[in-house]
Amino acid sequence: MKLSKKATSVLFAVAMTASVFGCGSEQNNTPANADISITIAARDGSFTDVLNSVKGEFEKEHGCTVKVFSMSADDIRTQAISDSSNEVAAYDIIMIDDPLMPEYIEKGMLCNLTSLGYADDEDFVEKSRLLGKDPYPLGATYSLPFSGNVQLLFYNKNLVDTNADLTNWNSILKICQEANDTGKKGYVIRGQSGNPIVSDFLPILWAFGGDIFDSNNNVILDSQESRDALEFYCKLLATGANQDKDDLVNSITSGEGALALGWPSWFISGNGTAAEIAQIPGKRIASSEALATGEIGNWLLGVTANSKNKELALELAIYLTSEEVQRKSLESGGIPTRKSVFRDPEVLAKYPYFEAIYSGTNNSRVRPRTTKWSQIEEVFGKELVSCINGEQTVNETIKKSQEEISLLANK
Repeated sequence: MKLSKKATSVLFAVAMTASVFGCGSEQNNTPANADISITIAARDGSFTDVLNSVKGEFEKEHGCTVKVFSMSADDIRTQAISDSSNEVAAYDIIMIDDPLMPEYIEKGMLCNLTSLGYADDEDFVEKSRLLGKDPYPLGATYSLPFSGNVQLLFYNKNLVDTNADLTNWNSILKICQEANDTGKKGYVIRGQSGNPIVSDFLPILWAFGGDIFDSNNNVILDSQESRDALEFYCKLLATGANQDKDDLVNSITSGEGALALGWPSWFISGNGTAAEIAQIPGKRIASSEALATGEIGNWLLGVTANSKNKELALELAIYLTSEEVQRKSLESGGIPTRKSVFRDPEVLAKYPYFEAIYSGTNNSRVRPRTTKWSQIEEVFGKELVSCINGEQTVNETIKKSQEEISLLANK
């Protein structure tokens, strides 16, 4: 994405003014050599590593300091919502898990980047680019795609034969049962309440033809497809274990576990990938129709509405999502969102697993675009946990989830 010539001139002038007087301060009271500071609320782990590895050039060119605050996903949301009520933002840029975009827009937390002169850059993978728009998918741009996370299937090659059929869930269940018969964990789920278990279950729900909402935003979870999907999820769990993210990754990489769904940022570093990668099956059985099941989960960069440095923050967001920076960030475990990087033969030769990520992104599915998504994850996740813990039946879980999500949706 690029700025128009007119907007570029305006941003240059603003940046030059800021470099003289200092960002976010009264011009008459700020010494000419004052540091400019742009702050980022960033997801911890590899995301923060990437930001810190590439920010230096921007700081040098713009005479500023980029401060990166590393936080968990929950802490970013809590801090960002709290900070949005302040007159002056503590964070000029926030990293956004894409399903939270509708909530942030409703709360007026993000700056309309289109109104600042931002023009769409078609080099971004389309499904990544559209995540930052409101109304989705054809509205104004409010955020830029920073990390190309899309949910995929990760497996240990010592437990899963390279010729194994990973194209349908019935075949995967058999593979996991065989691993379990040898004393290993077959399928490892991330079954903690809220986002973890909901994200883990959704691809299976979709593959079985179920969904939470229809195209008119009616709640349709109470269906036979949903019951079949949840019963199958429990069968998968019976072959393996329920673990948190770190233990799940360790299980697959160490060879204690055979298969799990996960995000590239968990398994990929500058040294390569720690597990084999495959697309999430879109088929229930081999003869089923293939459905879109790859849950997209890009992390986006948005400029806060109450930032006093909007123009310079936008320039930083553009820089951090540029082709040049995406290429540099690969060595620190960065995952592209640009077609030019994904399709570069030299990049693919060094990072062959990008082919799977690119394909997964192009065939991905967006989680429901609702301002209530965080609350839906809470109530649905709670019911799913009760089910896998044997505290209620599959039928009870689906019925209660339908009722509670409907109440939220109609508030």
